[in-house]
Amino acid sequence: MDEIEQNQISTLTRVLLEDTQQFREEFLDYPTFEQVQFYLQLDEELRKILYTIIKPKEMAEIFDLVEQEVDDVEPYVLEMGRKYAVEMLLEMSKDDVVDILKQLSPENARIYLKLLPREEVSDIMELFQYPDGVAGALMTTEYVAISATQTVAEALQVVKSQSREAEIINYAYVVDRNECLVGIVSLRELLANSDDVLIPDIMIDRIVSVSVSQSQESVAQKIKDYDLVAIPVVTEDDVLLGIITVDDIIDVIDESAVSDYSGLAGVDVEEVSKNVWQSALQRLPWLIALMLLAMLTTSLISRYKGVLEINQTLSIFITLITGTAGNAGTQALAVTVRKLAIKEQVMPAKFIINELTIGLITGTLTGTVVFFAVSILQQNMLTGFIVAISMLVSILVATLAGNLIPMLIVKFGVDPAVASGPFISTLSDLTSIIIYFGIASVIFGYLS
Repeated sequence: MDEIEQNQISTLTRVLLEDTQQFREEFLDYPTFEQVQFYLQLDEELRKILYTIIKPKEMAEIFDLVEQEVDDVEPYVLEMGRKYAVEMLLEMSKDDVVDILKQLSPENARIYLKLLPREEVSDIMELFQYPDGVAGALMTTEYVAISATQTVAEALQVVKSQSREAEIINYAYVVDRNECLVGIVSLRELLANSDDVLIPDIMIDRIVSVSVSQSQESVAQKIKDYDLVAIPVVTEDDVLLGIITVDDIIDVIDESAVSDYSGLAGVDVEEVSKNVWQSALQRLPWLIALMLLAMLTTSLISRYKGVLEINQTLSIFITLITGTAGNAGTQALAVTVRKLAIKEQVMPAKFIINELTIGLITGTLTGTVVFFAVSILQQNMLTGFIVAISMLVSILVATLAGNLIPMLIVKFGVDPAVASGPFISTLSDLTSIIIYFGIASVIFGYLS
């Protein structure tokens, strides 16, 4: 936060302690996001004072964002007191309640489920059954559903009666007597047509929907492709179960981006621990693994002393070849991880051939540039040729590794982002050294 915002926090905190009515008026004038930032800056004692001023219904809007900002909401829920927390949960959408309860200990989650009304618990438990990462875990069951047999006037009455509970009212979802989704009608269409018009005459029957077991990443991609505000979630028999709104999908996209970037960096980029020892220990395993690979690379160079004795100039270009190959491997890795993350249909053979073609083009062009540069600078075309061929082959191998490794990891049900950029770069160093000195050994052996 900048200095002005910090001053606002200090002023508002002082008002909180001195005049609760003035605080309430000023606090509720702030946008919800800024209310959340203020809330998170308070210590537990001040937050408990806040709970006596802000109603549970008002806190529900704030806590919807708090749950996304902190790693563990349990301390915040427990400090409220059970009565206040239950009243707040009743004001929140059921999918948000499920997200909060999943972060509580099993014992505390059971306590709060017992305190909630039975009809609420039934809907919540229905959402609880879906594992994280699928559409069912992301959907809300609070939407506007109308019958295919209704008129516009009847449908508008339903929209009006359900509007307070529904997460969005931009669209009404048309179902038949078996609760199967048969169409969608926008609020604009309902308002623009006469009261006696039948819903089937104005609804859209070409429906874009997702399966309840579909991955959240593919849901996000579909919402993006069709530019939707919300998307219905259905069973295999097209029974409407809920909807997923775009604001929930934004969170998925953000989490996916963080996961991909963390993988490429080989570290958790959202690391929030203030304990430097804990942060260091979290990063240490990758660093040790990469160090061992690097040591193996160094030992390989020592095994090629004979080659370096023939042409010591080759040692100058080791980092040039390993660095370029590592960059090529990381580029291929980024493209592959992205395609796998959004569940894009990838035909392995065609995709790999396409990437290898790209690697061949880039390798040939960089190899050509290196050949002329080394030949001119070192006045030695043989050295230029060795470096150029090694560059070409190293880029091809690094590109192949960047493609194949994440694809193989997915086969074992592991997030492809764990094939980190540093790992691919270090692996490319190892293979590039073998290729470089292997080609040099073959050429020198042939010439001798």
